[in-house]
Amino acid sequence: MNMDSQGKGKPVPLLRSFAYAIEGIRTSVIAERNMRIHLLISFLVVGVSFFFSITKVEWLFVIIAIGGMMALELINSAIERVVDLVTEEYHSLAKQAKDLAAGAVFIYAIFSVIIGIIVFLPYIQALFL
Repeated sequence: MNMDSQGKGKPVPLLRSFAYAIEGIRTSVIAERNMRIHLLISFLVVGVSFFFSITKVEWLFVIIAIGGMMALELINSAIERVVDLVTEEYHSLAKQAKDLAAGAVFIYAIFSVIIGIIVFLPYIQALFL
């Protein structure tokens, strides 16, 4: 059950819950360079997807890659902020937590690129043949 941000234990109305989520996304786009990069690339990929009229199944892979990338970047940013909140001094476990979260984003980014190559390479090759 979602509780209010004041920690008073009262349930948060559904619309307010959505507003908090949208504010988190907005904060990420404003404050996180990597999220802006992912967003730009996502717009380019969607544009290329329309240009090539990819299949429904290909759209599913593209949407999963984009959505997963955005979600993981949000989680990574949240972990970084929590670690920074807990300690301002260097701690090897804090570094490991941040590095592990960044590693998860990096792995997903690699797999997203592989998905992009598998989906778009045949269309690109067809342009030149």
